[in-house]
Amino acid sequence: MSGDADPDPDADDRIARGLARGDEDSLAAAYQRWGRLVHTLAARALGDPREAEDVSQQVFVAAWRGRANFRPERGSLPAWLTGITRRKIADALTARTRRTELAATLGASLEHEDRTDEEPERILDRLVVAEGLSRLPRVQRDVLELAYFADLTQVQIADRTGMPLGTVKSHARRGLQRMRHSLEPAGAGVAS
Repeated sequence: MSGDADPDPDADDRIARGLARGDEDSLAAAYQRWGRLVHTLAARALGDPREAEDVSQQVFVAAWRGRANFRPERGSLPAWLTGITRRKIADALTARTRRTELAATLGASLEHEDRTDEEPERILDRLVVAEGLSRLPRVQRDVLELAYFADLTQVQIADRTGMPLGTVKSHARRGLQRMRHSLEPAGAGVAS
């Protein structure tokens, strides 16, 4: 049974501690050692090998970025990676649900759309923006709707709402940042 021996726990510990210190070779070793586990978990949950590959990549990027939060003395690296995997799978399923709902909304919108001069991409963009706005806190949504749909300047919004100009600017900036973050595809905004 020598071929079936358990993996070297000292090697696992070296990889975990190296990753926590920021050693890139340890990240590569972790990927080589547990990448298949992560991919298998993702593939089983998602039922799509390509999506599972994306999730696997996201898991190891998240592990690298979050390595300062990993404490080898509090738990094993495979357990930590499994936790990250579960969160990334949940994110992927949420994104899939959002895409499905958006496609259904777009389909219903196109069925009832009287205007034939508008391209489907513009309709989809409007739906995505409307969905993003609906997720904002009320005051941020109101400010952005006044700015973009009523075509008001920030000074005009301040006059109409009675809010100080600085508050209007802050709500607009925070609302745009929230929308940008919520509309980014998973993994976007990663500097290479």
